[in-house]
Amino acid sequence: MILEDYLYYIILPVISLAILLVFVRFIKGPTISDRIIAVDLLVTIGIGVIAVYSILTNHSTFLDIALILGLIAFLGTVAYSSYLQKRKKK
Repeated sequence: MILEDYLYYIILPVISLAILLVFVRFIKGPTISDRIIAVDLLVTIGIGVIAVYSILTNHSTFLDIALILGLIAFLGTVAYSSYLQKRKKK
C-alpha cells in the first residue's frame, strides 16, 4: 500500500468518525465548557483534514492555512479560559 491508500482507506474514515462523535458531544454537551471544547476539537480535526488534503494534492499552501486556523483556535481557547478564570473570581 502506498501513502494515498492509507489516507483514503484508513485515515479519512477515522477522521470522519471522529467528527461525528465530537459533533454528538457538541449537541449533547451539558455545559457550555463541553461545547467550547468540542468546537476546539472540531477545529483541530479540521486542521487534520486540511493536512490530509494538502498531502493528496501536493500543495503546501494548505498547510499555511491549517497553521493560521490553529493559531486562531488557540487564541479562542485562551480567551475562553481567561473568561472562565475571571468569572470564578467574582
